Amino acid sequence: MTAKQAPDLPIDLGPARPPSDGLTQGQRGWFRWQYLLVLLVPALMFSGGVIGMYYQPAPLQKFYGLTGLQPGGGASTPIALPPEIVLPPEMAETLLPTDVVGLARLMPRGDVAIVAAPFGASDARVAEIHVSIGQRVTRGSVVATLDNDDALAGAVLLAEANLAVRLATLAQTRSAVAASRAEAQATLEQVRAIAANAAATLERTEDLAARGVATSATLDAARTTAAEAALVVSRSEATLARFSALALDDQPDVVVAARNVDAATAELTRARMDTARAQVRAPIDGVILDIHATPGQRPSASGIMDMGDTDVMMAEVEIWQDRIASVAVGQPVELAAPALGQTLRGTVDSIGLTVGRQGLISDDAAANSDARVIRVLVALDAGSSSLAARYVGLEAVARIDTDRPAG
Repeated sequence: MTAKQAPDLPIDLGPARPPSDGLTQGQRGWFRWQYLLVLLVPALMFSGGVIGMYYQPAPLQKFYGLTGLQPGGGASTPIALPPEIVLPPEMAETLLPTDVVGLARLMPRGDVAIVAAPFGASDARVAEIHVSIGQRVTRGSVVATLDNDDALAGAVLLAEANLAVRLATLAQTRSAVAASRAEAQATLEQVRAIAANAAATLERTEDLAARGVATSATLDAARTTAAEAALVVSRSEATLARFSALALDDQPDVVVAARNVDAATAELTRARMDTARAQVRAPIDGVILDIHATPGQRPSASGIMDMGDTDVMMAEVEIWQDRIASVAVGQPVELAAPALGQTLRGTVDSIGLTVGRQGLISDDAAANSDARVIRVLVALDAGSSSLAARYVGLEAVARIDTDRPAG
């Protein structure tokens, strides 16, 4: 071995030092997995929550049914999930992928009309009901009478008496004005005669005074009498002018009395109109569907009775918002409900323009009641309309055949 050749010997570096963190290689790997699990757990919980709310497996539905909770019900803006609709067997067997299904409600044309108490009825109570459930009435017919009828009729009698008094006052005023005008005319003629006599007396006195027969005092007295008579004539002419310048009906006193008659006439008209507040009239032509009040009761906020035009029945269908695009006016519709015993048929009559909250709820306690739906009106055919007239408000399941062209 030369001096420059390094010896081929192992170098003793001493005992191995442990890592500065005091962990072995295996321990460091375990901690890396723990950190990874900490990051994965929130992601798994979020994914599980989304999948659970979307699919809602049977155990989750039972949990909602037992607790009464609803998906998203605790939020200010709940998650709107499609409504779960249980189809009748006969409809489920023939359901096509292109069909659109929704919950429906049978209603008369124009929906149910609420017959309420007239405006201004205040705290009046029902005195008499003139109709019965199922009775057909025409628009404007009196279907009930309130207990304020007598009071309003008394107000009419009082207004009639007041009008009679005002008419008598007007006649009296006309007569008084006419008499005053005649009296002024007579007075004027009288004072003119007196003035003429005074003027003649003054002329004679002046003639006598010129001849020295009458004294100056007598002459002055004659002149004063003549001047006073002339003033009385002027005053009488002014009084007569006040009555003769205008026609009798244009005299101020007559005008005031005539306006009082107009006011009394208006008061009588209003009192007669107020009698309508004691009569409850039908707002439309139709059938009485239900009566909510009996004699002696005060009409509630729900009205005295319900009525509707059941000659033409319709159905209001709630369609989930993401399925409305395939629905069109004129498409055929089939409706089924256990109470009907048969299906009803009709066509789409109109489609709503706003997305609203679900109003019809299925029998499933865990079903979502905050779904966003669009309301579609369905016009039933003649046969179905006749059958549906006996089931106003009945909930049914509607199937819209979107595969068939509208027409």
